[in-house]
Amino acid sequence: MRYLPLTDADRRSMLATIGVPSIDSLYRDVPDAARLDAPIDGLPLHAGEMEVERAISAMAARNVPASDVPCFLGAGAYRHHVPATVDYLIQRGEFLTSYTPYQPEVSQGTLQVLFEFQTQVALITGMDVANASMYDGATACAEAVLMANRVTRRDRAVLSGGLHPHYRDTVRTLARFIGFSLDEAEADATGTEDLAARIDGQTSCVVVQTPSVFGHLTDLGPLAEACHAKGVLLIAVVAEVVSLGLLKSPGAMGADIVAAEGQSIGNGLNFGGPYVGLFAARTKHVRQMPGRLCGETVDVDGRRGFVLTLSTREQHIRREKATSNICTNSGLCALAFTIHLSLLGEDGFRKLAEVNHARAVRLADRLAGLPGVSVLNTGFFNEFTVRLDRAAAPVVDALAERGVLAGVPASRLYPERPDLADLLLVAATETVTDDDEDALLAALRETLR
Repeated sequence: MRYLPLTDADRRSMLATIGVPSIDSLYRDVPDAARLDAPIDGLPLHAGEMEVERAISAMAARNVPASDVPCFLGAGAYRHHVPATVDYLIQRGEFLTSYTPYQPEVSQGTLQVLFEFQTQVALITGMDVANASMYDGATACAEAVLMANRVTRRDRAVLSGGLHPHYRDTVRTLARFIGFSLDEAEADATGTEDLAARIDGQTSCVVVQTPSVFGHLTDLGPLAEACHAKGVLLIAVVAEVVSLGLLKSPGAMGADIVAAEGQSIGNGLNFGGPYVGLFAARTKHVRQMPGRLCGETVDVDGRRGFVLTLSTREQHIRREKATSNICTNSGLCALAFTIHLSLLGEDGFRKLAEVNHARAVRLADRLAGLPGVSVLNTGFFNEFTVRLDRAAAPVVDALAERGVLAGVPASRLYPERPDLADLLLVAATETVTDDDEDALLAALRETLR
């Protein structure tokens, strides 16, 4: 192909230099089940631009957009209303400065946004300091565990059974390649577990998600005391950041590190990404934080300005000596987050959370009145778990055929757990209407006959 500048000889030379026999061997860490051994059926090897647009558009039309039907999906990705102002403002020239802000004199727009973003994240999490964002909540969680290992000089992390399985898998991946151990509590839809009993002399941290993947709320105070009594850090994970507008902040409950997913504010579902990870910690641990941190200063003329305050240089040139190898941040998503939260303000953020909670409580009460449906949660924010009188996945499929996205079956997250097959995770945000609720109940009533 004329667009590929390397010859076969060039490729052989490069492979020989790095000591691998083939290009395929570069992907040996990717599981076989996730790799293709042939081109995808139905896709031509080449086509004109107009033909490609038509083919891709036809495939996209097979999707059911969450905005077009009653949607109760959650499980770590939530549909919220994003004001049109957000999309307009992120395109303003003031923000179209250098993406990687190594030269502050040409990056003031980007640096100020990140400074304001850090301030907002620190405020809503109740922590002392926040960094300039991460890739997403899952990688933020994994980096929090690595940070706890560095701070405590221990190598064993305890993971709550309520931690989202995608976050858990990300931590597992790092544990496998970096080399630390995990004590994983079994997924428990009832929300009852004794994590303090799992702490030992090698424990670096305990990781707890609240609200949990099943929607349960956790008072982190007693666990924080148990952790601190044994020199262990408590990592709080928040997958639904809007909950911080109503619930007691993780910092106020004693968390040492907070890792969160910020998608719900300023960012749409976007078919799973890009999202924006939030990361906050106590001041005493700031030099062990991953990523970068922006600060405020003055120039030689006394004018207010912004710079990169902390950024481990080794992460760019000597990876093996780096505090973290997360070398970038989700800058555009962080900008959208900052603008949306600024538009809401403190009162608006709280009101948004209250509306979410009220809508979910109303829906849970109505679902509990249906034959064949029982609500498991005694307390929740905007997502809860229901038990059906049959497997949840076929019910979800049947409702999708009727134009209702009823929620996420637990079997999709835990395919290895047949005992959870009858559980359905249901989320209700401010985007849910009375008509949406009526459609869900009518479809469920018909399907569960």
